[in-house]
Amino acid sequence: MNQNSHSFKQTLSRAFCLSTAILCLSASNSAWALFSDDEARKAILDLRKSLATTQLDLQNQIERLKSENAELRGKVEDLEKQGEDINTSQKTYYQDLDARLGNFEPHTITVEGVSGIVQPGEKKAYDEALKAFQAGNLKKADESFAAFANHYPKSPYLPLALFWSGNSKYATKDYAGAIAQLQNLIKHFPSHPRIPAALLTLGNAQLESGNKVAAKKTFNEIVSKYPDTDTAKDAQQLIAATK
Repeated sequence: MNQNSHSFKQTLSRAFCLSTAILCLSASNSAWALFSDDEARKAILDLRKSLATTQLDLQNQIERLKSENAELRGKVEDLEKQGEDINTSQKTYYQDLDARLGNFEPHTITVEGVSGIVQPGEKKAYDEALKAFQAGNLKKADESFAAFANHYPKSPYLPLALFWSGNSKYATKDYAGAIAQLQNLIKHFPSHPRIPAALLTLGNAQLESGNKVAAKKTFNEIVSKYPDTDTAKDAQQLIAATK
């Protein structure tokens, strides 16, 4: 790059000298008396040719510099992309490492607004119970959720375990068990986001067990506490069944 800069300066200097020579020739009419007409014309043509050559050299220099600049920008962009890829890889690596470590040592997490310490194997136990529920194996799901609640009474997954356990019991027509489990959830986690749905299942369990008075009270509570929600709309329709 230093050699290009030196060449570029030499070219500019030569262009300046040639331009000055033309100006000097133009400024003094008497100077042409030293030349014949043919010599004067030849001198002008030579100057023009030399100037044209200089301008071409300048243009070539400029184009070469532009090309080098574009090449440098490309290299900088490549380096920036490589840096981004490295950062992404490192982030993924540490996230994976955190996930792996979480399987072997306690760590604090927040699950649907509930924070707590998760013990090794705890998340796996919850996931297996949920998979059983999703697969329609309700008896196994209920047993797994009940075992989870007993084994991890302070887990941030406990409200969800109680919720799905109550739903499992309701689906297997264990209405008394469903009522007890859902009431336990509502009592200990009244502000949990699953409470409206838990109340709806509770009301249905009360209705199915023949306790229309309790069911109507539960449905009215849903309409009162959670208006303008789909759960409230469902509860409003079910109130008619309690009459």
